[in-house]
Amino acid sequence: MEPIIRIRGLKKVYRVGEERVRALNGVDLDIYPGEFVCIIGRSGSGKSTLLNMMAGLEKPSRGSIVIAGEHLEKMNEKQLVDFRLRHIGFIFQQFNLFPSMTALENVMIGGQLHAKMNFARFLVDPFKTKREEEELREKAMEIMRFIGIEQYADRTVGNLPYGRQKMTELARTLMIDPTLILLDEPAAGLNPNERAEFVAIIKKVYESGKDILLIEHNMDIIMNISHVITVINHGAKIAEGTPTEIQNDPEVIRAYLGDRYKIGMEGE
Repeated sequence: MEPIIRIRGLKKVYRVGEERVRALNGVDLDIYPGEFVCIIGRSGSGKSTLLNMMAGLEKPSRGSIVIAGEHLEKMNEKQLVDFRLRHIGFIFQQFNLFPSMTALENVMIGGQLHAKMNFARFLVDPFKTKREEEELREKAMEIMRFIGIEQYADRTVGNLPYGRQKMTELARTLMIDPTLILLDEPAAGLNPNERAEFVAIIKKVYESGKDILLIEHNMDIIMNISHVITVINHGAKIAEGTPTEIQNDPEVIRAYLGDRYKIGMEGE
């Protein structure tokens, strides 16, 4: 089986004044279809940089990123935008919603990236354009029902609770029917009830056939939702394995989990 993501020798160096800061240092990573993968590491370890490069938002200083058989590092900006529209859905810590619009309108915007309708087409064929808009609305409502937020369709997003806004963003991401969904700490800011609900929805999305890669700090989420955990420390991959393997890896315990975590797990 071919990996959906194959990363080799990935390096990223930033210039800060006259200094060179190495964010990633030769990361190799294979992710196969059907795997639910989590990436963990301390703040500043390079996790978000890695995710940004997989999303095509940053170019590597060196190395290769192959997703769905396509080399991202060889693409220009226009090709990267097209690639993201065809393959990648991503949800980062900061919302990118339109607060004055309804939840349904926000979700529909995700589908408009692929819609053929535009003002010129409306002038030529307004009836066909209207049908396309209705189809887009129906698809958005179907996804909102799938996630369980259809009752908020007509509510202004800015007035929704934080957790419902997070689910609205997930629904909008699903509108492009992505090959891969990248999530950067999606549970940040959620209370325990919202977090449990959001994790259940993420599992449901995964079980529907979507490949998911997640960066997260909440260990209860990581250990209960992932098949494979990759650990990044100081820009390098130091471990990879199942949740059980990772929680008992001596290097991971020293670099990230800490001895108390292992002791706590052994006592459960």
